[in-house]
Amino acid sequence: MATESAGRFSPHLRGLTVTALASVLGVAAAVVSSIVTAGAATPATDPRATYVLAGAILVQFPLLKLVGIDVEDFGAKDYLYVAFMTFALWFVCWGIFLTAGTTF
Repeated sequence: MATESAGRFSPHLRGLTVTALASVLGVAAAVVSSIVTAGAATPATDPRATYVLAGAILVQFPLLKLVGIDVEDFGAKDYLYVAFMTFALWFVCWGIFLTAGTTF
């Protein structure tokens, strides 16, 4: 029942927090990928950008725990959601950076 929930976050606020963190880290990973691959001959195929993305995905779970979200309750769907949201924002933003020739 709703009166028995002792969680710190409501389900709505929990979803907003997870989505916001995944989105922000996806954009941050795109910026870092752009910086890391700036000197590469073909930055789009540089594996270091993928390593940055993987790090951004993996660092989210300790951050969510630090914020107070119980990640032990996460199922496969939640993990896939975090990974997809981070990947989607990284892919779009890094693609824009590559196309525009942006340097940081």
